[in-house]
Amino acid sequence: MIQLENVTKRFGGHLALDNLSLTIDKGEILGFLGPNGAGKSTTMNIITGYLSATQGSVKIDGVDILEQPEAVKKRIGYLPEIPPLYMDMTVYEYLKFVSKLKKVKNDTIDPSLQKIMNLVKITHVQGRLIRNLSKGYKQRVGLAQALVGDPEVLILDEPTVGLDPKEIIEIRSLIKDIGKKRTVILSSHILTEVSAVCDRVVIINKGRIVASGTPEELSKRLSYGNKQVLRVKAPQRDAVAALKEIPEVKSVTVDGSYEADTIDLIVEAKEDIDIREKVFSKLVENSYPLLMMKGMDLSLEEIFLQVTTAEKGENINADNIE
Repeated sequence: MIQLENVTKRFGGHLALDNLSLTIDKGEILGFLGPNGAGKSTTMNIITGYLSATQGSVKIDGVDILEQPEAVKKRIGYLPEIPPLYMDMTVYEYLKFVSKLKKVKNDTIDPSLQKIMNLVKITHVQGRLIRNLSKGYKQRVGLAQALVGDPEVLILDEPTVGLDPKEIIEIRSLIKDIGKKRTVILSSHILTEVSAVCDRVVIINKGRIVASGTPEELSKRLSYGNKQVLRVKAPQRDAVAALKEIPEVKSVTVDGSYEADTIDLIVEAKEDIDIREKVFSKLVENSYPLLMMKGMDLSLEEIFLQVTTAEKGENINADNIE
């Protein structure tokens, strides 16, 4: 549905996007993450046609945005971080104004707007001035304007920023409903939101994609077996002491006792080391039965930090992750 090929963007001497390639499937809800200045907004602005790439191409359903900009833009709805609202208009007046800007046929404007307002649950405030609405309702109006014209692609930049917990849950649910019939790109700093809503996550850092996949896939690929949960039939002190004798072990944490005469432990290895064999051998050496050993999945927050923190002065290569 959306295809970016070797997209590069320079602002003078600053390289904002570095040969970025990305494919987003039809009907997919994609979480687009990255630290401030990573190139997220630049990428979204290029997809919408607001900015042009220095090099590379962007196609929506096979149509190049530079060759047929009007045709492509009709397929895209965009909600920026600060919704583009006219505060002195009523909700309906504003959405009708947006409809005319998007060249929606006059005889279809009212029925289409009623459908959109029902979808985002703002029908009961359609006659109110936008300035008098709560932040949550203003966000809903912003989402409604993005849906005008029935676009196939929806790009949402921080759609729940500043909302209270109840409003966040409502907007998340709404995005999932909308995503059943559309391709959605969701940029957010709220990582739990991305985990709850998105089918796939792409993490960008310094203009390059450094990770792509579901949170579960990324967790498995990045854990390297260096955090293991064990259930050992042994006295706690003896089991901990034995495991700490392994040179590659960074730490051993007690996680409680869930079966009689056993102890659950979290064993963390030094960076990028798979310690499973050494742990097994050490417990056999001490005649401590190992009843369970499983990898501890990384949270999306841990994944984000791991792939965007250049501890060694360099980015993690996306080719090693995907």
